[in-house]
Parts: sequence; C-alpha cells; structure tokens
Amino acid sequence: MPHKERPRVWMGARKRIALVAHDNKKDDLLEWAEHNIDILRGNALIATGTTGRVVGERLGLEITRLQSGPLGGDQELGARIAGGEVDVLIFFFDPLEAQPHDPDVRALLRIAAVWNIPVATNRATADFLVSSPLMTGPYERLLTDYYDYRTRLEPKD
Repeated sequence: MPHKERPRVWMGARKRIALVAHDNKKDDLLEWAEHNIDILRGNALIATGTTGRVVGERLGLEITRLQSGPLGGDQELGARIAGGEVDVLIFFFDPLEAQPHDPDVRALLRIAAVWNIPVATNRATADFLVSSPLMTGPYERLLTDYYDYRTRLEPKD
C-alpha cells in the first residue's frame, strides 16, 4: 500500500489564540494573561463571552468575543477550530465543579484533539505552550487524514 501524504496546516508566526475560563478559573486566567500580556498582544485573540470581556477590559487587549460558553460560545469556538480559524486553545476549566454545559466542554476539547490544536488546561501547561519557540514562528501542523471516515458511506465500486 503506497504511503499517503498527511494533510498539513500552516500556522503563521502570529497565532490565533482562543481563551476560555470557567467562572472559578477566570481570576487564574486573568493573572496568567497579565503575566503574558506581551505575548498575547502579538497574536490574534478570540474568547468566549465573559472571559473575553473580563480579560479585554482589565488588560486592554483586543479580543474577538463569542457567546458565553453555556450560551453556545463553546460550540462557536469548536466550529472555528474545525474551520481552521484557531491555532491554540488556552482553556482553564474547573475540574472540581460540575458544569451545566459539560457536553459542550467535552466536545470543544474533542474537536481540538481532532484538528491537532495545542491545548493548555492549566497555568503550567499554558506557560510551557506560550514560551515554546514554536509560538513565535510559522509552524506546520500535521493532521490526521480523515478521508476514509469522510467517504465511509459512499457507494463502493
């Protein structure tokens, strides 16, 4: 069987970073964002509603705001990931608090994995991610070839 070339997506030097934080983690994300404000300023930011408002207002950052997570923002962000409009996901979720929109949260993390998006779910991982030399230059992200999955219901000759 011949080797098939894997699909690839190029990220530019200026990354499109999504910011999300559950209510009990918004202060943690805000503190992290303030510590990394110079890095964040050099990139395009997108966030779910309340997170985007809090971070944008307090730090003076320009942020594209989606709906609040429970009102569909997690799904909007997932659609943008699937559409190739997000390069990095910083999602400080609360592991000790049940969320009414937990299926949306799981779906967002799943779609990030499907499209091979780097994800940080806590401050330490976010620090490692944004301090990586890969954050400041172009990066070729390999994707899984989903051709067989996409064509599984097509008639076979």
